[in-house]
Amino acid sequence: MKKTVIYKEDENFSIKGDFYGTNQENAPVVVYIHGGGLIWGTREEISEEMIKLYTNNGFSLFSIDYRLAPATKLPEILKDIEDAILWIQLEGPKQFSLDPEKIAVVGSSAGGFLALTTGTFTHKPRAIVSFYGYGDLVGSWATSPSKYYCQKDIVSKDLAYKLITDRIITEASVEERFLFYVYARQNGVWIEEITGVNLLNNIETFYQFCPNRNVTKEFPPTLLLHGTKDTDVPYEQSVFMRAAIIKQSVESRLITIPNGEHVFDKNSQDPIVQNALKQVVDFLKNHLS
Repeated sequence: MKKTVIYKEDENFSIKGDFYGTNQENAPVVVYIHGGGLIWGTREEISEEMIKLYTNNGFSLFSIDYRLAPATKLPEILKDIEDAILWIQLEGPKQFSLDPEKIAVVGSSAGGFLALTTGTFTHKPRAIVSFYGYGDLVGSWATSPSKYYCQKDIVSKDLAYKLITDRIITEASVEERFLFYVYARQNGVWIEEITGVNLLNNIETFYQFCPNRNVTKEFPPTLLLHGTKDTDVPYEQSVFMRAAIIKQSVESRLITIPNGEHVFDKNSQDPIVQNALKQVVDFLKNHLS
């Protein structure tokens, strides 16, 4: 069963989350964060198959929205994620049968980045799973024109900016905003657009937002999944993130999907993907038991 709640609001916005219960009493909770380059996406993007993957294995699921860039900048987006976790810890038990001490965060792509960032929060989850996420915002993959996106039709700045407004939004479809993302990646300005800070003169300002630079011994156990043929987020991002975590003597594993592309998990009939998802469930059971 699904119930939609508002976990955060003020006079300018309200942010929703969809809670999916399970038959288990006081169930552990998976907080799911969607991707979309921090520019588009919605809590409703999670597939029926992935919902069942968690709920059929005894986990409650909380799929959340968050404010989207460029109208909202990264520090405020991160605050939304932190507030979502606090809501499920403090308010969730009043409405649902869940265990607020057993929370994991799972995210895909930009959601994987946000999931990894929760390892640096004061109130950390028990475990993190990142599907093709990234830990580094200052590397050339993110700050230079993308070879992959430059092969696509060039998106003009005029067209890109017609797709966005100053209005705060918490949900947007890929059709509405994808070309703005393409423009930003073609011109190497994506990180500046989501932060509002000029990278060239303020590179050290960005370090605080890079999970790979902020791993401590208190970082949660982390499972990373990434395809070797990912053209949006390089496979090496998960390799480097795992290395940063292991350096602090924290448990971290990387599941490599040979020839896997971005969003490889949509190919759920592939035996390699099925095996990877089974390992995700096993990892979560191990750390939320």
